[in-house]
Amino acid sequence: MPRPNRSVQIETALLAEAPRHPGDLVRVVSDAIGVSRAAVVARARVLIEEGYLEKSGTTRPTYRLGRNRRSSVEHALKGLAEDRVWSSDVAPLLEGLPRNVIDICHHGLTEMVNNAIDHSEGRFLQIFLDRTEARVALMVADDGIGIFRKITRALELPDERLALLELSKGKLTTDPAKHSGEGIFFTSRMFDVFTIQSGGLMFDHDDAESRDVLAEVDLPGSSVGTAVVMEIAVPSARTTKEVFDQFSSGPDDYTFAKTIVPVRLARIGDENLVSRSQAKRLLRRVDRFSTVILDFEEVTTIGQAFADEVFRVFANEHPAIELIPIHAAPEVQQMIRRAEVARDEQPQLPLL
Repeated sequence: MPRPNRSVQIETALLAEAPRHPGDLVRVVSDAIGVSRAAVVARARVLIEEGYLEKSGTTRPTYRLGRNRRSSVEHALKGLAEDRVWSSDVAPLLEGLPRNVIDICHHGLTEMVNNAIDHSEGRFLQIFLDRTEARVALMVADDGIGIFRKITRALELPDERLALLELSKGKLTTDPAKHSGEGIFFTSRMFDVFTIQSGGLMFDHDDAESRDVLAEVDLPGSSVGTAVVMEIAVPSARTTKEVFDQFSSGPDDYTFAKTIVPVRLARIGDENLVSRSQAKRLLRRVDRFSTVILDFEEVTTIGQAFADEVFRVFANEHPAIELIPIHAAPEVQQMIRRAEVARDEQPQLPLL
């Protein structure tokens, strides 16, 4: 097993013990971890410079928590309840933040912890929080099977990279009896930055760029479990209601009716989108929505069969679903228009 990072251990202990031992903090942490007092003082100095600790006095110094907050806790997943994680580990460290930011953190933290409890098949969960004057960052990490592997197995996908396409669509769950499949979709759109790392793959939703990104990563521990990172700026004006309303079917209807599908995620590797099977891959489960926005950003060309399957065959079979292509390059627009013209010219069979 890798050796624990002593600096992280010392800093975690300093922040945890400061409220209880303001007058003898250095001695308590030194004895608890088994490191020299000089090492503890050095890490305390770093935390003071970064605003996580404050110090008064020199001969007999006292310490207290600073304006910033940082916390790292671990729980056994068995018997864990997400509301207790929120109320005990996270909510006290967010006091004083705007109500909308607290609500978004509450939603995201409890959704991701609940996912780990119900789906990860892991044993332990780690919660990390870092709050500064500018932003709040949360991480929820488990040691389970890995979210992309689990989705791939449940949906019988040919490649784990396609699990990110399914996540982007929303309404995805491997346990429909207990979950609506909306948690990750809405949470990813509430935060400024939302990433999921698992099995050497990373799903990244960046609100500033309004896009989902797939990346292959090779970081220590990236092949084990799932790590979700969520960040939001403290001055953010976004609200949970605003995000839910954006993807509902109307002001008086809270049905999750609209989705945005990044078409590029239907590709495996550097393949081109030319076949009907690729189109069917793209369209899997989108019949659960009434409005489907197909984002063609970074897709420079599509084949005739791919376009025909989406914009003629699927459109004819699902006339109540609105397909809206966006960010389509001129060559892609031409293929889409050809399929739409063929659909419009196709004689309609009389209703029996």
